[in-house]
Amino acid sequence: MTAFRVAHRLLGIVRISIIAHILSPYNLGVFGIATISLGFLEIITETGINIFLVQEKGGVEKYIDSAWVVSIFRGFLISAVILATADAVSSFFKSPESRILLYLVAVVPLIRGFINPAIVKFQKDLNFNKEFFYRVSMYLAETIFSIAGALILRNPLGLIFGLWGGALYEVVYTFIVVRPLPRFVIDFEKVKKVIKRGVWVTAFGIFDYIYTQSDNIIVGRILGVTSLGIYQNAYKISTIPLSEVGDIFFRVTFPIFSKISEEADRLKRAFFKTLAINGSLMIAAGVLVYLFASPIVKILFGQGWEAAIPAVKLLSILGVTRGIAASTNSLLVAKKKQKYSAIVTLVSALGLLTTIVPLTKTYGIIGAGLSAIIGTLISLPLTIYFVRKTLNEKSKDKPI
Repeated sequence: MTAFRVAHRLLGIVRISIIAHILSPYNLGVFGIATISLGFLEIITETGINIFLVQEKGGVEKYIDSAWVVSIFRGFLISAVILATADAVSSFFKSPESRILLYLVAVVPLIRGFINPAIVKFQKDLNFNKEFFYRVSMYLAETIFSIAGALILRNPLGLIFGLWGGALYEVVYTFIVVRPLPRFVIDFEKVKKVIKRGVWVTAFGIFDYIYTQSDNIIVGRILGVTSLGIYQNAYKISTIPLSEVGDIFFRVTFPIFSKISEEADRLKRAFFKTLAINGSLMIAAGVLVYLFASPIVKILFGQGWEAAIPAVKLLSILGVTRGIAASTNSLLVAKKKQKYSAIVTLVSALGLLTTIVPLTKTYGIIGAGLSAIIGTLISLPLTIYFVRKTLNEKSKDKPI
C-alpha cells in the first residue's frame, strides 16, 4: 500500500506540474467547479456498500448483484442532478465557462456506476499487492488521458477526458480481473440491510464534504475563479504527503481492525502503535512541506503561481492536524461506530462554517485555510472522547 500511494502521488505531482504549465490558474479553477459538483453528489448519494462488505465477517458474494444494481442507479441519479443544476452552479460561481464542463462531467458517474463491486475483496482479504496494481494502473490511465487532453485542447475540457478515461478503464479492469461478475439482480432485503448499516457512512460523507470542500466553495464565490485555482492546487500540493500517509494506514488498518474488533486488548495495542507511527510520519512530512514550500511551488507550477506559496505553508499545518485526527476513523468504523465519525466531522464542519466567510473576506485564501484549521482543533476533544469510549467498551458479541 505504501508503494501504491508513493506511485499514485508521484503520478499526481507529475500530472499537476505538467497541467499547471499548460493551463492557467483560471482554467484550473473552472475545472475545479465541475469536480466540486461531482464530488458533492457522489458523497451525498454514498450508500456505504464498500464499508459494509469489509465489515461483514463472512463472504461478500451474496451481496455483489444487489450492490451493482444500486451502484448503477446511483450513477444515473448523480448524472441527472448534475445536468439539472449546471446552470445554477455556474451562476453561483459567476463562471459561465464552467457550464459545458458540468454537462460533460455528468458522464463520469454514469460510467463509474458499472464498476464491479467485487473489487472490494482485494481490501477485505488483505490482498494489497492486487490492490496496488489495480489502483496504480487506473490512476496511470487517468493521468495519461488528462495530460493528452490538456496538450491537445489547451483548455479545461481536456481534463474531463482524463476523468472519462480513468472511469472507463476501471470498469473494464474490474470485469476482466475480478470475480464474481455481477448480474442485474436485486434483493431488496439485502439492499435494505446495506442501506441501514450505511446511514452513518452517508452522514459522515456529507459532513466530511462540507468540512473539506466549503473552503473551496467560499473561495470561489468570494475571491473568484483564479483564486479558487490557486487555493485548490496549493491544497493538493501541501497535503499530498499527509493524505498519503493517512490513506495508507486507513486502507491497511481498517480491514485488520475489523478482523480483531472483538479482541479488546489486542485492538487497543494495535491502535496506539498505529497512531504513534502515523502521527510521527505526518509531522515529519508536514515540516518538510512547510520548509520547502517556495521551491516546491516554483518547480511544480512555474511563473504566475507565487500566491500559492504562503497558502502551501499554512495548509501543511492543516494537513498535519486534520490527518492525525482522521487517523482514528479506521478504529471507529471497524467497531461499527460510524456515528461517532459523523458527529466529529459535523462539529469540524460547523467550526469551519462559522469562521470562513469573515476570515476569507479579511485575509483571502489564507483566511480560508485558517478557518479549516480552527474546525479541526475544535473537534479534537470530541475525537479523544469517542476513541476512549470505543476502546473501553466491552463487546456484546462473542469473539469469532
